[in-house]
Amino acid sequence: MQAILLAAGFGTRLRPYSTLRPKPLFPVLNQPLLHLLLARLTSSGFTNITVNAHHLAGQIETTLASWPQARLQFEPEILGTGGSLRRALPFLRKQPVLVANGDVYHDIPLQALYTHHLQSGNDVTLAMHDLPRFNTVHTMGDRVLAFGAAPGDNTNNKNQCLAFTGLQVVNPELIAHIPAQGFFHIIDLYQQLAPSGRIGLMRVDGCFWQDIGTPADYLLLHKALLPQQQRWLIEPSAQIGQDVQLHGWGCIGAGAVVAREAELHDCVVWDGAQVPAGGKHQFRILTGNKDLDMEQNQDKTTKELP
Repeated sequence: MQAILLAAGFGTRLRPYSTLRPKPLFPVLNQPLLHLLLARLTSSGFTNITVNAHHLAGQIETTLASWPQARLQFEPEILGTGGSLRRALPFLRKQPVLVANGDVYHDIPLQALYTHHLQSGNDVTLAMHDLPRFNTVHTMGDRVLAFGAAPGDNTNNKNQCLAFTGLQVVNPELIAHIPAQGFFHIIDLYQQLAPSGRIGLMRVDGCFWQDIGTPADYLLLHKALLPQQQRWLIEPSAQIGQDVQLHGWGCIGAGAVVAREAELHDCVVWDGAQVPAGGKHQFRILTGNKDLDMEQNQDKTTKELP
């Protein structure tokens, strides 16, 4: 089976953190999200994986060196989901391709989605769930009717609005209809195809799904994933100073140093970061960039606390 993992975006809503690392390399439970996603793909039987990259592409390339199943597709310009699929087409086998976003943590069963698509006869199969914050796709039964409904418009069980998880299986023949050059938004093509009934869906309600689109989303992902009995995940190589106080939940990455009498409450400390002595941080991403960490700690505008 083959897959494309989309990892080229700028991570605009995650700035300034995404100026240091691309979104797919943000650590989740002290491991780069890209590693976790690739592990899910390979363990599910996907052996031909394309990972596209643009923003900070060199970091993506370095990460892929330890994944022989993955091929880097460097894109000098942002191509959009459709343009990226079209760029990958010459390297795809003549079989459906799973497409996944590189900034979403989930436990959706990938092999089940792929098998569902093979058995359905669809040109495209989207993994969908009921998530009011993102319910923008009109559906009826197992068919996608249209895109762009108002969030929360979910009043008619026969014509229901659902959220698109970003996971999809696409036939390569369909990808061939995308222009070979330039930016192309795949949803524009889907919007054209939906009235003819060529786009199906598989419901994945009950599966865990969360994107890391904003700093708050990224931090709250850790709150959801850390078990109640072990609210702080600390890498063995991290150094924790005398009288450090750890409250709530959080992660401390490999090689990080939290100096004496620092106080952390609901924080993620990236690998190699240094937290100064006596510093107090709440609901923060601590990157190891001194100017950024100081600026964010002094910023009192954050309202979205857990």
